[in-house]
Amino acid sequence: MKSEISSVTALMRRTTPAVLSALALTSLLVLVGCSSKADSPAVAASDKPQNVTLTAAQREHIHLLTLARSRFHRSIETSGVVDFDHDRAVQVLAPFSGPVTEVLVNQGDQVKQGQPLARVDSPDFAAAAGAYRKALAAAQVADKLAATDRDLYAHQAISQREQAQAQSDAIGADADRDAALQALLALHVDQPTIAALRDGKPVAHGQGVIRAPIAGTVVEKSIAPGQLLAAGSTECFTVADTSKMWVMAQLFGDDAAAVKNGDQVTIDTEIGSAKIQGKVSNVGAVINPDTRSIAARVLVDNADGALKHQMYVRAHIQSSEAHEGLLVPVSAVLRDDDNLPFVYVAAADGGYAQRTVTLGERVDDQFLISEGLHVGDKVVVDGAIFLHFIQTQ
Repeated sequence: MKSEISSVTALMRRTTPAVLSALALTSLLVLVGCSSKADSPAVAASDKPQNVTLTAAQREHIHLLTLARSRFHRSIETSGVVDFDHDRAVQVLAPFSGPVTEVLVNQGDQVKQGQPLARVDSPDFAAAAGAYRKALAAAQVADKLAATDRDLYAHQAISQREQAQAQSDAIGADADRDAALQALLALHVDQPTIAALRDGKPVAHGQGVIRAPIAGTVVEKSIAPGQLLAAGSTECFTVADTSKMWVMAQLFGDDAAAVKNGDQVTIDTEIGSAKIQGKVSNVGAVINPDTRSIAARVLVDNADGALKHQMYVRAHIQSSEAHEGLLVPVSAVLRDDDNLPFVYVAAADGGYAQRTVTLGERVDDQFLISEGLHVGDKVVVDGAIFLHFIQTQ
């Protein structure tokens, strides 16, 4: 026995420090490997979210919602641009040629239908007035001759042919008079001036008047004194009734299919707190090639003048078309570290399980859930943040 101990002692003395270090390192690696294999199931288990369990007192602060399919109406929020009601706005073109002698209104003025807007020294007006005077005189003479010939024919003083010719001449003269009158009306000549011409009274020589075709506001003035107008082509004014306006709302993607005529719309000008109500009156059939959107025309009352032409607004369209789906309150939805949405649902073991969901559109204060939940699931709608706090500690 003593000899064996002496042999071991001698062997240890001959072992170098480097060999001893190598043996120690090998032993440490073996121990770490064994420890890693022994601990790996626990680490994997800790990475998997566990159901949150609460005491009876804590559960009193948790409120659940049992999911069922609900009917809802889509709410679409988009931008829009204010425009004139084109059924209540008129661009006034020069009805006759000639230089402008006087502009009678300014931009922003309120005008009545038929009110003078400008005066023009127009040869067209002078020619039309002269033609009406001649046609009127010729018709008067022809009518008198026709009446005389009817009397003569009744007393057999003239032939039937002569009497028929007189009647034909009177009809032609009356037609020329009516055509000359229509020419004056086309030049926006007012009734007092026409009456003066009919009575043979003098009128302002060559003074044509441009008149307002409708009542409204002069929203654009394009002429000035001395400017030469060309009949039928020179733009002079734009008169619009701004008591009603259009909002052209932009619809993208499948939103266009959800919007129908008559849908209620709330307009937010982002200038004041007052909201303006309107209705969709038309959904366009053409896609704008620049924005890839479809315009929905919204008719809005604008009696107080809050909406201005070309103003940018926000439009909140409430679709009248009903849909069905699973809705959860916004308060029920949380997001994880990867910004993915999830909710807590009541589990079979009495705890609360984290469930990843796919959010659809927002309907007022609720989210439409397209994936992740089913009818009958009990979702935590109040207290979800408390559950998440406990789970992450």
